[in-house]
Amino acid sequence: MWSLRPISYSALSGWKDDDHGAALAAFQRQALKPIDERYKTGSIGITPAAFDPVIALSQKPEAIKNPRHFFEDNFSAYKLVCHDEKRGQVTGFYEPEVDAQRGSDAQFATPLLRRPDDLIVLNESNRPSTLSEDYRFGRRDGNGNIVEYYDRAAINRGAIDVDDLAIAWIKDPVDAFFIHVQGAARLNMGNGETIRITYDGKSGHPFTAIGKNLIERGEIAKDQISMQSIRAWLSKNPDQSRALMEENRSYIFFKEAPSINENLGPIAAAKVPLTAERSLAVDRLIHTFGTPIFVQADTVNNAPFQHLMIAQETGTAIVGPSRGDIFFGSGELAGEKAGAVNSLCDFTILVPHGIGFDEAGVQLP
Repeated sequence: MWSLRPISYSALSGWKDDDHGAALAAFQRQALKPIDERYKTGSIGITPAAFDPVIALSQKPEAIKNPRHFFEDNFSAYKLVCHDEKRGQVTGFYEPEVDAQRGSDAQFATPLLRRPDDLIVLNESNRPSTLSEDYRFGRRDGNGNIVEYYDRAAINRGAIDVDDLAIAWIKDPVDAFFIHVQGAARLNMGNGETIRITYDGKSGHPFTAIGKNLIERGEIAKDQISMQSIRAWLSKNPDQSRALMEENRSYIFFKEAPSINENLGPIAAAKVPLTAERSLAVDRLIHTFGTPIFVQADTVNNAPFQHLMIAQETGTAIVGPSRGDIFFGSGELAGEKAGAVNSLCDFTILVPHGIGFDEAGVQLP
């Protein structure tokens, strides 16, 4: 069981040495959220509306002049503590960048697909008893019954018309798999054209971490697992790579972003551009998007990591109060940084003043 305990900023190791201006820039991007986008209130109990006044204040010259004081003056800090002294965990994610083209050929033969028309969003009113609550999407079969959607293996074998659904085609199915895991990508289309794709739904099946499967089978040592070591294994074992990737039945569908700005990260679940090393993917059932979270990780890329971050993304594998995924930016270097991250950590939540928040009433699993 996790709980929240008040903590002073002076007692937060690394707080005063952080770059609060970088954190402020990420928080200011909350003002870019579309008017019709409505966040859900996480179980911690901070309503999305509680952030509106401080988002407005974050744009003021006073905040920009002294960003550390802005956070200290407008938020109270609460550390997430587990009753059995368990700690949290952070990993990393990034926006891959690959060559692509609109049509397929012998070289560009792996598709990145848009959302199919027959993909149905499941909820309490239409989810059949045969499908668990983990399934957020399904389809209707020939008899009109809602069933699970086609999984990765079925789609790879032609269950849906990929020629009709393809946004673009890339060379390497391993690249496509990791684009699915990251949920976004920049596609270099040639002739100077670059398009961005972002998450737009999935087959609905539970996410399976193939790295965990490789550890359990003795293929990669636990202390050696990373995106790079998984890629190396897939490259060394091409006869087994497709079957291993298909063990992750979850298949991701994408949409094109309307435009691209090289200075901004991809627009993710919170519908605002992500900021490298300042945007955090969290469990959205627990944390409300826009929440500033001070992350103290033991080691990130061979150094302690003590950064104030903003909850602006989520992910299937990001489950629990103190579980996070750090965004590292776009491209190969960002991928190298993100793929090597797997660290114990502690979370401190920043709660806006004056909202009647009572940490004693927060009970987390």
